[in-house]
Amino acid sequence: MVAPDPVDARLLAMLADSGRAAVHEIAQRLGMDPREAAMRLITLSGSGLPLLVGVECDPNGIRRALANAAAYGSYQGPPPSGAYAVQQSGPHHVSGPHPVPYGPQNPQSQPFPAQPQQATWGPPQSAGWVRTEQPQPPQPRPVVRTGKVGTVLEADSLEGARLSIQLVEVVDPADFLFTAAGYKLAEGERAVVVHTEVTNASKVPYTSLPDMYLVLVTKTGESVTKAPVSLSSRPAHKLGVQPGETAGGHTVFVLPDTTEIIQVRWSVRPEVDVNTLVWTVED
Repeated sequence: MVAPDPVDARLLAMLADSGRAAVHEIAQRLGMDPREAAMRLITLSGSGLPLLVGVECDPNGIRRALANAAAYGSYQGPPPSGAYAVQQSGPHHVSGPHPVPYGPQNPQSQPFPAQPQQATWGPPQSAGWVRTEQPQPPQPRPVVRTGKVGTVLEADSLEGARLSIQLVEVVDPADFLFTAAGYKLAEGERAVVVHTEVTNASKVPYTSLPDMYLVLVTKTGESVTKAPVSLSSRPAHKLGVQPGETAGGHTVFVLPDTTEIIQVRWSVRPEVDVNTLVWTVED
């Protein structure tokens, strides 16, 4: 195999480094005309090298562009069939089973003359033209995991149930509710009651206790777990939430009177994970 000229060598080296790239991007990096780069790569591909030159498009976008171009009379139809002749001033080399017409033997590429009758959608091989017509992938719906009191946040259970959880109310202090239920606070303690509602928006049952891992977060970063009590005036959560059902409940916390609460946090497991929800508690 005859060694390629310096321009082809630079093209192949750039392609080997990237593995896969658009023709206009390779041409831009090397300071070449995109049409010359494309012709050289096609010729090298036909010489037997493990190289594939392809094209990718948005079919609907191309059809719209052709329709618009035809409406303005600027689209002349496809070129006549037959070989595409490329005038070269330098010597020819043969690489592989097909004759390969190479350009001048110098590293600086000579640009091709401008083509007349360009289509109305913009210059071919330009970066803006290619990127504009590429189909855009659908954007995932953002999932909000933080909010304030009253905000509805979404999470997935371990079983795959889709849950919408609303922090309805935070009663702080709730000493009067605590003592009215027949309980007694120790000196320097206070009670806090948190009201939450859980909606199962999926077809999968939620089988856990909705406030199993509901905690208060203090200003110092500590977590306060719920107290093992329930109030007659504020019913506790029941086990599980069926598909399409909304269940409400109240969770009681007992903590030092001087502790400042800044957040309410809900999780599907003891540790914090991607499904953890956090509500900010304002003074």
